[in-house]
Amino acid sequence: MNASKRLGLGLVGALLASGLLLAACAAPDGRAHVKKPGDVVFRHPGVVVSHTQLQHAKKMVAEGKEPWRTAYQDLLRSKYASLSYTAHPADVVPCPFNSGPQSCLDERQDAIAAYTHALLWSVTGRTAHVRKAVEIMDGWSARMKRHEKDNGGLQAAWSGSTWARAAEIVHADYPNWEKSQVDRFKEMLRTAYLPAVRTQVPTYNGNWELAMTDASLSIAVFLEDQAVFKESLDRFRTRVPAYFYLRKDGPHPIGPAHTAIDTPEKVKAYWFDQGTYVDGVAQETCRNLMHVGYSLAASAHIAETAWYQGVDLYGEEGDRIKAALEFHAKYQLGEEPPQWLCGGKVERTMGPDLEVALHHYATRTGADLPYTRRLVETMRPAGTDDLFVAWETLTHGEAPATGRGPVVDARGEDGERGYEQGSRGDRLVSGHDS
Repeated sequence: MNASKRLGLGLVGALLASGLLLAACAAPDGRAHVKKPGDVVFRHPGVVVSHTQLQHAKKMVAEGKEPWRTAYQDLLRSKYASLSYTAHPADVVPCPFNSGPQSCLDERQDAIAAYTHALLWSVTGRTAHVRKAVEIMDGWSARMKRHEKDNGGLQAAWSGSTWARAAEIVHADYPNWEKSQVDRFKEMLRTAYLPAVRTQVPTYNGNWELAMTDASLSIAVFLEDQAVFKESLDRFRTRVPAYFYLRKDGPHPIGPAHTAIDTPEKVKAYWFDQGTYVDGVAQETCRNLMHVGYSLAASAHIAETAWYQGVDLYGEEGDRIKAALEFHAKYQLGEEPPQWLCGGKVERTMGPDLEVALHHYATRTGADLPYTRRLVETMRPAGTDDLFVAWETLTHGEAPATGRGPVVDARGEDGERGYEQGSRGDRLVSGHDS
C-alpha cells in the first residue's frame, strides 16, 4: 500500500498543549484511584466499539438480520478468522516508504487477526477465539521493541490502533488474560507504539496525523493515560480543520498548525494543486480518494472512541465531517467532477471507510446523508482494508434505509455517553463460555 509522501517543508516542533479541561463523567468506574480536575473516567471496552455495539451485533447475527448476517459470514470466510491462524511476531518492524520486509505486512495482519478473534468471541461466545486473540497479542508483546524507517510512524498507527481495539474487548471481559501478560502488552504499546504515533509530522499529508491520532487515542484509553488522551483530542481538533475545508475557514483552507504552509500559494501546493475550495473538499482529494477514505475512517474512529469516553468530537466537527462525507461519496459513486476540481479527474479508490461515521450521523442523530448511505450500502459488507479498518458493517451496520425504525437519541438508552460501560472492575462475562 502506498504511503503518504512528505512535502519538502521539513519537520517542525511538537504541537503545544492547549490546557483544555475535559468534563469528567459522573459515574464511577469500579476502581479506587485519584482523579484530577478535568480527567475522564475511562469506559471499557471503549475503543471504536462498546458493549452496546458488541451485544447488538451478537443479537442481530443470532436473529439472522441483515446486514449483520452477511457481514458475519464474510468475516468467517476471511483468513483472519481461522483458529489455525499463525502469528509472526518480530523484534523490530522496519518499514520504508512504499515497500518493506514481510514483518510490516505480518504486523498489520496479526493485529487484524487478534481483533477478528476478539469480535468472534463477542458474537459467538466461543472461548477458542478469545484464546487465539490472546495468543497473538502475547506473541507480539514478548518480542516487539520498535518501528524503524520512514514509514514507521504510519505503520505503528495502523497496527497500534487495531491492537488497542482487540485488547480493549479482551481485557474488559475475559478474566483469564493473565495480569503479567496484560502488563507486558501495555508496555509494548507504551514503548514500541506511542513514541512513533506521537511524533509530530504536520507537513506530511494529513492522513498520517489522523491515523496516528486514532492510534494514540485508542492506546490512551487502553492504558488509561489521561495526558495522552487529552493530547490526542487536541491533535484531532487541530488537524481536522486543516484537512477538511468549510467556507467559514476563509478563502483558502487553514494550514497545518506550526508550519510555514500559510499563504494561498503554499496551501494550493500542499492540496495537490487544488485552488478552488468548497465545503467538504479535503487536502488529499486531488491525490486520490483512497487516502481521503483513510482520513475519514480515522476521524470517525477517533470521534467514536471519544464518544464512549464522554467527549463529543462528532458534534464539534459535525458540519465539516458531514460535508466531507457527502462530497467524496458523490464522486466515489461515479459523478463526474467539474473542471475546477482536480482538473476534472478524481481517482476513485475509496475503501470500506464510512460505516462508523454513517452510523453516528444517520442512526444516532438522524442526519440525511444520501450519498454516504448509498455508497456504504453499495460496499457492504465492509470487510477490511488490511491496514486498520475491519468489519465495520458487523459492528456499526444498520438496516437498509427502507423500513428503518426510529432513530435512537444520542443520549438515550444506548448509553454511549451517559451510561458507564462495563468496567474492568466489574467484568461482564455473561454470554461467553468458560
